[in-house]
Amino acid sequence: MFSLDNLLRNNLGVPARPALPPTPRHPHEGRPKWITLAATPFLLGAFFQGATAMVTDLAAFGLVASGMWMTREGLVAQAAFEARRIAKRPAIPRKLFGGVLGAVGLGLGAAEPGALADAGLIGAAGLALHQLSFGLDPWRDKNRDGVDSFQQGRAQRMIEEAEGHLEQMRDAIARTGDRRLEARVGVFEATVRHLFDRVRDNPAGLASARRYLGVYLMGARDATIRFADLYSVTDDGAARTAYESFLDDLEKDFIARSDRLLDGDRDALDIEMSVLRERLAREGLAGAATRVAPADRPALQSHEAQTLDDLLKMPFPGQKTPRD
Repeated sequence: MFSLDNLLRNNLGVPARPALPPTPRHPHEGRPKWITLAATPFLLGAFFQGATAMVTDLAAFGLVASGMWMTREGLVAQAAFEARRIAKRPAIPRKLFGGVLGAVGLGLGAAEPGALADAGLIGAAGLALHQLSFGLDPWRDKNRDGVDSFQQGRAQRMIEEAEGHLEQMRDAIARTGDRRLEARVGVFEATVRHLFDRVRDNPAGLASARRYLGVYLMGARDATIRFADLYSVTDDGAARTAYESFLDDLEKDFIARSDRLLDGDRDALDIEMSVLRERLAREGLAGAATRVAPADRPALQSHEAQTLDDLLKMPFPGQKTPRD
């Protein structure tokens, strides 16, 4: 299957593997940039006015641009929240704060001496339109029935620690200044994040994934830091080959663990379906779908019935015809 992930791996000389699920994307994620573009008259016209008006227009553009950046971040967080079966609501209501910043910037840019009330109304209208266009931030956690909240909290804390290890790996490999190595670590990071999603969806599997999120990922971080320190000084090709081979082996282990967690979900589904079948069998309802049609209705084997009327006129077994 073609994907950017596999393209990077082919360019890096790494065997391709099945593509990971695509990164969730909000359908309105590109809209804030157009609002920022619409606010450029504040920026362009600021340098043709007096000092006070220039500072006011620059501040208005900065507030609108900052608000739209925060709104986009809120849309990204909302897309990730909606894509997961189990997720915590965003800690910061970014879309709300983005709307407030944009409204203040719009009101400031429209302010005229002695017309502050009109500027406030314009800002309030901008905030209302922002909420109608982008909606509200998620305000409640998304939980799955039958999953203990304590397990969810443990899984989330473990994932946050693992995120710190990945960040240290990115910072370390960036010191080498090698874009291909940075891309290779990015591919490994995408694989690890796939395991994060599996643990979020199935917190009960944290026990089996704990070593991968803790010991193994810490080892990958330490190895990356040591390799970056060595490679940035010596530019050793053999060390680079060994490091990339190490990432390949570790990546296969992470993929296998993610697949096992997914298989655990399949096993749970099979168990639930088998239990339901047993209950139906005890109540005498098993196979009810196969008894919808009467058993004595004959199969249509005659070629004489060419129309629906001919079919209805065909006699059942034992039924006398008018000729009889």
